[in-house]
Amino acid sequence: MESNTLKNLSILLTASILISTSGVLGRYIAMPVEVIVWFRAFFAMILLYGFCKIRKQPMTIKSQKHKVPFLLGGIFMAVHWITYFYALKLSNVALGVLSLYTFPIFTAILEPFFLKIKFNPRYIVLGIIVLIGLYVLTPDLDFQNSYVQGILIGLFSALCYAIRILIFKQYVDAYNGTVLMLYQTVVISVILLPTLFFMDLSAFRSQWPYIIILAVVTTATGHSLMLHALQFFSATTASIISSLQPVFGIFLAFIFLGETPVQNTYIGGAIILVAVVIESFKSKEA
Repeated sequence: MESNTLKNLSILLTASILISTSGVLGRYIAMPVEVIVWFRAFFAMILLYGFCKIRKQPMTIKSQKHKVPFLLGGIFMAVHWITYFYALKLSNVALGVLSLYTFPIFTAILEPFFLKIKFNPRYIVLGIIVLIGLYVLTPDLDFQNSYVQGILIGLFSALCYAIRILIFKQYVDAYNGTVLMLYQTVVISVILLPTLFFMDLSAFRSQWPYIIILAVVTTATGHSLMLHALQFFSATTASIISSLQPVFGIFLAFIFLGETPVQNTYIGGAIILVAVVIESFKSKEA
């Protein structure tokens, strides 16, 4: 029993590490952001489709009413990926991933509007804690500063990610998680296809190995392992362990990109992660 628990925990930790590689890869790949996202979605779509075929997962949409939410979910996922990569390129991996990791608070605040549940006043307190963390992260309030722009775009990316989560949260009981991810990659591949005709693709010849890693390792494998691990852990436990993703991302950026966070990044990041962990524990108590 204990060995199974350790095995499942190692799967969850592995998933967190793989997903955290998106920060380093998104900043390192020297191609237009929209093109990176298209290739990421397209290659992940092929892998996910093959996986669903092998596992004989039904891929048909069960109701006509589900098509619009799935389309909107895919669009929000596309905007999330694009804005996240822009945030990485404007600032650095540390600020990008920490700004993005405000999404659990956005999710908690918006959840009553999507799922018709009662709003909890503690979300206001948690929101204030996150704002304090972001204030510490921000080098100054000059909107011409690329770091400030990166943080603001990262926050918008987190908002889009939270909305995407809340859209698909209503369908996780009716569809396999891998199939839902497949739908999203299909939508992203279709809506971003025109970018291939007017954006520079010349760097693909040298950058394709990193794009493959982003699509296969980060997107398809990382998210699939995370979905698999959710069978053995509560969403709360998974959220708390996932709080390590910014830590992994910052560490990988230090190793591969030589980015060394300043003191304010550690302090602001710690404040944001404290708010996320508090919300996770409070959700478990509820």
